[in-house]
Order: sequence, then structure tokens, then C-alpha cells
Amino acid sequence: MGVLADLVGRGLAGAEPGRDQALAVLRSGDDDLLDVLAAAGRLRRHHFGRRVKLNFLVNLKSGLCPEDCSYCSQRLGSQAGILRYSWLRPQEAAASAGAGIAGGARRVCLVASGRGPTDRDVDRVADTIGAIKQAHPEVEVCACLGLLSDGQADRLRSAGADAYNHNLNTSGENYADICSTHTYDDRVRTVDEARGAGLSPCSGIIAGMGESDEDLVDVAFALRALRPDSIPVNFLMPFEGTPLAGEWNLDPRRCLRILAMVRFVNPAAEVRLAGGREIHLGSMQALALSVANSIFLGDYLTSEGQQGHQDLKMIEEAGYTVEGLADAEAAADTARSVTLRHRGVGTELPPNA
Repeated sequence: MGVLADLVGRGLAGAEPGRDQALAVLRSGDDDLLDVLAAAGRLRRHHFGRRVKLNFLVNLKSGLCPEDCSYCSQRLGSQAGILRYSWLRPQEAAASAGAGIAGGARRVCLVASGRGPTDRDVDRVADTIGAIKQAHPEVEVCACLGLLSDGQADRLRSAGADAYNHNLNTSGENYADICSTHTYDDRVRTVDEARGAGLSPCSGIIAGMGESDEDLVDVAFALRALRPDSIPVNFLMPFEGTPLAGEWNLDPRRCLRILAMVRFVNPAAEVRLAGGREIHLGSMQALALSVANSIFLGDYLTSEGQQGHQDLKMIEEAGYTVEGLADAEAAADTARSVTLRHRGVGTELPPNA
């Protein structure tokens, strides 16, 4: 409890925590888990109250990637049975974004597979940003297109993009074990370029790739040094047909400790509950909202997520409010009824057990 009190005090004061304290959070016991979450939750509430920000992904180009990131279903050589298609037209992408916005999303993330965009690709994305902003001027647009070349971040900013995402994913020491076609430093440089162009930097992690506690702490502190405004915390989805298909290293309690550690190290950042939350957190997703103040709504890039109305209901029932959504209760489809039993004893159907 002394460590937790010190972490909260440092977080409220803007002071950096100790690495040993961050490691202690990851290694805390199950009996201490609720105390860990309560302490991290104080920092979450200090900066974000009980608001939850919804984000919606649009995969502009799926598969067809020349990079070999081991975790990715779109990687070079992936045998995952994902959708594969080239660039969506701007109006197609804007229509998809509109569906997420109608569900309560206040940020649209435009993602394209590949090492990085060509100048023609940037023009395509600029047209898509324009189409979204014309229909929904109040919505934030975040681009996630890979490694940026000189001037591309400025062009995206001029087109109306508000933010740019490029995840560090893991520690610098561990990075070569998950990707060989670009470097950790390449990723850091792209986040810096986005910030330099006036885009809100977004960069996060993927947990569950076989990394050590030290790797997780290293990447959390590396993110603190980069000062991203938002940090997506992804939990590995081990796609069949990728090198990490057998890596099932997470349980809900481990995921909650990782979220708390990221919050303690980056107390003022928007911590986003991202890919893999349904798989690895399961029934404890709502508890994760005590630490994370942002989630992705609906589906991900190549996998399906929880249905949007279920996300809204989860947020409401946990006592949180959706940022920018005036009537979350109506949007959450709160019609209620009791389902009558028509199986088990007294019937020829098997029981629900």
C-alpha cells in the first residue's frame, strides 16, 4: 500500500515513478489487485473523470503488407484467412466512419497496411479525411499509415488530420525479435515527426508476445519520454497463420496489472483499451474502465470485436459516461425483458450448463 500511495502521489504531482515501482505493480498478487486498480483509478479520475472516449477503426487497405511483424495477420507470408483488398475509395471509407460516429465514436482512426505511404497514398488519405470532415466536422481523425517520409506528416495535418498513430509495441531491446524489416528507432522517429507537424501523437503497446516484465516497463517509460497524448494498450490476438499463433500468455488479471502500470507511468495520457480486450479480459472488461478512459468501438482491423451496443451498455452499467454522447442510455439499447426457460428439466432440450 505504501508503494501505491507513492505512485498516486507522484502521478498527481507529475513526477516520474520508479522502475522498481512499475515492476512491483506487474508482480503484485491477486489479493492486491483491487487495491492496484483503485490507486490507478484515482489518476484516471483526476485527469478524465468518469468519461470514456469511443474510437472507431476503418481499415483502408487490408493485407498485402511487405513487413514481417510477427504479431500481425496482415504481415508478409501471413496464412491468416483475413479480408484482403486495396485502397477503399474516400466515400466508402467515409460511409464506414459514419457508422462508427453514429454509434458514439468521437475519433475515427484511418489505418492502412504497409511499410509506409507513398505520396499518392497520402493524397488518397487526404481525400478521405476531407470527406469525413465535411460530413462530421466535429470528429477527430487519426491516421495510421506506417513509417512517414519527409513532409508527409505536414501534408496530413494540412488535409485536416488531428492525430497520427504509430505504436512502439514493445521495448527497444525486444523489438528485433518481433520484426526484422524495420527498426524500433524507425517507429520512434515517426512519432516524433507526427508531433513536429502538429499532429497529436498516439503510440502504444502490444502485450502478450512473450515479453518480460522488464520489456513492458521499458516500453511504458519509452512512451513517457515520447509524451504521446494517447496510448493504445493492445493484447496479442494470436492469429492462426502467424508466427505468434501459439502465444497465449495472458489472463484477465495480468491484463489489468499491465493497464494499471501504464497508467502509473503515464498518468495524464489517454489510455485506450484496444485490440484483444474481449479475448483476454472477458467478463472483466468493465473493471478495466477504472484504469482506461478510452476504447475502440466495434470491430478491429482484421478481427471482429464486441458489438457496439454491448460496448455502450457495458460503459453505462459500470457507471461511466460516453464522451460527447448526450443520451448514452438510449444508444445502449436498454430494452429489458426476462427470458423464459424452455430447456432443461420438463423439456427434451439439454440444460444451460
